[in-house]
Amino acid sequence: MAVKRVRGNRWRDVGAEAKRCREPYIRCAECKQVNICITCFAEGAEGFPHKNNHSYIIIRNNFPLFADSTWKAYEEIRFLDALLECGFGNWGDIARQLKTRNKEECEKHFLSTYIDNPKLPSFSESLQPLIKLTPLPYWEYRPIDIEDPPRYTATSGQCYQALGGYNAARGDFDVEYDNYAEASLSQMELDIYKNEDEDCKLIQSLQVAIFSSYNQRLKDRKRRKQIIRDHGLILIRKTLSWLQRYETTITKSVSDRVLIFMQLMSGLDFEYLMEGLHHAGELRQYILRLQELRENGLTCFHSCRLYQKLKRDRENQQKERRMYMSNPAYCWRSIKESVLKNHSIPLNNKLFQASTVSTYRRSAPPLDIIGLPGYDRLTPAERQMCSLVRLVPESYLDFKRILTTECKRHNGLKLAQARTLIKIDVNKTRKVFDFLLQEEFENAETLLISEVHMLLEHRKAQNESAEEEQEFSEVFMKTLTYTNRFRKFKNKETISAVRSLLMQKKLHKFELASLANLCPETPEEAKSLIPSLEGRFEDEELRQILDDIQTKRSLQY
Repeated sequence: MAVKRVRGNRWRDVGAEAKRCREPYIRCAECKQVNICITCFAEGAEGFPHKNNHSYIIIRNNFPLFADSTWKAYEEIRFLDALLECGFGNWGDIARQLKTRNKEECEKHFLSTYIDNPKLPSFSESLQPLIKLTPLPYWEYRPIDIEDPPRYTATSGQCYQALGGYNAARGDFDVEYDNYAEASLSQMELDIYKNEDEDCKLIQSLQVAIFSSYNQRLKDRKRRKQIIRDHGLILIRKTLSWLQRYETTITKSVSDRVLIFMQLMSGLDFEYLMEGLHHAGELRQYILRLQELRENGLTCFHSCRLYQKLKRDRENQQKERRMYMSNPAYCWRSIKESVLKNHSIPLNNKLFQASTVSTYRRSAPPLDIIGLPGYDRLTPAERQMCSLVRLVPESYLDFKRILTTECKRHNGLKLAQARTLIKIDVNKTRKVFDFLLQEEFENAETLLISEVHMLLEHRKAQNESAEEEQEFSEVFMKTLTYTNRFRKFKNKETISAVRSLLMQKKLHKFELASLANLCPETPEEAKSLIPSLEGRFEDEELRQILDDIQTKRSLQY
């Protein structure tokens, strides 16, 4: 305990200040562990329970503690404190804390004074121990129910591997993360340079940088152990089975991204987050089921069970019907053809039956993808295609992203290239490729021949106005000649008027481009050139459209 003045004549006790009192200092003879510096004692400092009229003792430690020794008492105290902190044998660090002795003097003084000195006074046996020890009772027989804890080693097999290298007896891992972090310090020598050397400061800065790097690696190792402890990640199988639980609701791609936040949250908070996302996924699947029921006209829950039963029966009937239709043994046309070709073979011949039945191949039923991950992001056409091809929606979306990216990168994609990108059944790859090609064809932009000619003319004008004129290819010049010969409209205003006129009708964009490029004069000619117009437009309506096109074409300048 020490006494320190705070403000004015008020005083308070500060126990830590006792070690800061410089010698000589005052120690109260009536109070326990009360040290007062000379300045505070001269001003009459007081603090509970110390009073300034108590008896006192002047403390000086500038005398030798042992005979025939040059070490003062205060040096002995500092030496023992440094030895307790740095450990036996670390004489270099002990000498740095003393600052008055080198490491050879520290080692020699400790061995001669505290180890080899027979006159060293022994401790009094009357002192009470700091920890009260109670004797253990003597067991005449060893208890049967006491067993050693399991201690797995590297040769224990699956038990050791299941714990991820964790040694329960040590409470630590046998192989640490960044296991060779200490290798950078093992060969380092700290006292080979003197302060007079020119490179001393540079070497010290490099050593400090190495120590800082090592401390950072230790912090990273501790942080990883803390994450493993907080989230219980020692058991590998348990962790993997826990993550597989969320594959149908959160999906694997989303859960892999969410796992990054484990290092920012506690175990309970992260589990609460995952369970919340899992519950949201279950609600999403439940909503999709309800939407399916509502689309089929169901409005009451008691009707759902009957609907599910009838749906299963209908799917089984369709499956059996497809089996019979695809089996040549039950198809009268294939039997008739085989009999006509081999009229000498009777129908009950076993060889004929075997050859007929062996050609049969059972087709797989459609896959029920309702509620699977990624189902809500598909269009109705994509849902039907995934169900028939038996593709999981999430896998289809990944395949679609890969093919679309490669198509944009290479400005086109072939079926052979698609098969190298997607490692699935070649038949499924072809169906997915054809579906995406059809979808891309439906979304393609259609241009009139007159619009193509205007774009080519603009490109040619840009080339002529440039400083370095480039020569166009033969394909470009032939295309320009072709569009100039077969274009029907000569200016931008007429093209815009015709396009706006045709867009008001219920025409497909390819039908629109065909009508504007061909400009037929009669409905019969238009239907013969564009067969998709048959049955969709009456002759009078189609004649009115063609007359409007001819009128705008005749008024162009």
